[in-house]
Amino acid sequence: MKPKFTAPCAALVAAFCLPAFSPANAHEGDGGNVTYATDHAPIGVMADHRHKQGEWMTSYRFSFMDMAGNRDGTDRLSPEDIVTSAPNPFGMPPTLRVVPTDMTMKMHMAGVMYGLTDRVTLMAMGMYMTSEMDHITFQGPAGTTRLGGFTTETTGFGDTTVAAIVGLDDGSYEHRQVNVALGVSIPTGSIGERDQILTPMNTTPSPRLPYPMQLGSGTFDLKPSATARTRMGDVSIGGQLSGVIRLERNEAGYRLGNKYEATAWAAYEPAPWVSFSARLRGATMGDISGADPMIAAPVQTADPENHGGEVIEALVGINLAGQTGLIKGHRLAIEVGKPLYRNLNGPQLETDLTLMVGWQKAF
Repeated sequence: MKPKFTAPCAALVAAFCLPAFSPANAHEGDGGNVTYATDHAPIGVMADHRHKQGEWMTSYRFSFMDMAGNRDGTDRLSPEDIVTSAPNPFGMPPTLRVVPTDMTMKMHMAGVMYGLTDRVTLMAMGMYMTSEMDHITFQGPAGTTRLGGFTTETTGFGDTTVAAIVGLDDGSYEHRQVNVALGVSIPTGSIGERDQILTPMNTTPSPRLPYPMQLGSGTFDLKPSATARTRMGDVSIGGQLSGVIRLERNEAGYRLGNKYEATAWAAYEPAPWVSFSARLRGATMGDISGADPMIAAPVQTADPENHGGEVIEALVGINLAGQTGLIKGHRLAIEVGKPLYRNLNGPQLETDLTLMVGWQKAF
């Protein structure tokens, strides 16, 4: 499944690209009388900037992730490789008999930011998500005979994040910010989702789905970050360190792995209303601690050890900042990413494409 751009989205892009861009007074950003596209990081970077006292910003982001094929460490695996060599941690049958082949995730994220002071900005973000995973079921306790395929789907609200962003710079240079943030993820997403599956014995029950198909973590999680960015003429650079730290096991008896991420970007701004960015992102995530006793099946996603790993991703993007008329103060941004390196605690599905489209408006 590939993302499709709608006519309204195309129209909005066209509106930003009209030749009616000229410097205009703007309350948003790092100060001055021009709204610069580089006043914000690429749209995939969260909690990157703060606002002036009394200023609000609303935002919407759409995120799409496409996963296809399986990997163990750095090695690609076919479904037949998995069912003939990967042990089933739950006993019989001796090897895994169900193999996921594709997964897509779509996330709609709505956020709000408020400048409590010139140095402290408060932020909240909610999420509504849909996940689909395609599987192949192999017949019986052994062999490579394919019985059939099935797709599971979950849809609903995910976890909610609230955070405070605190500036460490004194604000004397209007196009430089150094910020730290501390967020908390609130477990508003379900961890009890079910759907119908096809078993190796050709039955179709509806058990609790494995961990990647659940909508939330089930735990309160800390989300710290530190961000620095600066602008020098037509070029801006920035970087961020961030993490997701799970504080406890959830009511089902498990805890998702901690995640740590580093990213750096550079952007070129030929005019105040547009910038083009390139970004590198490196992330490492641990496997799952504990287990949900309701999740037990001969499929890799049900094994707590088959989660997490290391990923390096390259991303390119564009930021657009409206200057005049109806689009003044509005921002539109797009960022697309492809992996450069994957070393996974597999077997597990590997990510092939990420896409984020976002809109922001400060007032």
